[in-house]
Amino acid sequence: MTNQNAVFAFSREVAKKMQKRKSGNILMISSMSAHYGLPRVIAYTASKSAVEGMTRALAVELSPLGIRVNCIAPGFIKSDMTDKAFKSDPARLERVLARTPLNKLGQPEDIANAALFLVSDAAKFVTGIIMPVDGGNSIGF
Repeated sequence: MTNQNAVFAFSREVAKKMQKRKSGNILMISSMSAHYGLPRVIAYTASKSAVEGMTRALAVELSPLGIRVNCIAPGFIKSDMTDKAFKSDPARLERVLARTPLNKLGQPEDIANAALFLVSDAAKFVTGIIMPVDGGNSIGF
């Protein structure tokens, strides 16, 4: 449960520093697996679900102290790992794209852009959210 324990410990320590300044942003990274019942990745799914729960609980606790806490839940993002997975299972890629309204994989910069927004002043009234960055996969049929 590294995903869960490391995120908790790191957030606790950085929040101490942010509390002294009365400002800050904690941005967590979850996964669309926390929203689905994906087979063969139960521990991963559980740890990312915990990250989302921590996001909400920490937002309630820390936001009154000037610290916003949010989370991004990436969908299928083009990477070496997804390239390898889809190359060995082209039918899986077809299923993913069929369920994704934008009909493509995301790019790493899509996650970076969401992160930039969430830690910027443009999101100064946003805290405690889990933002899917998934091309609509979480709402696709």
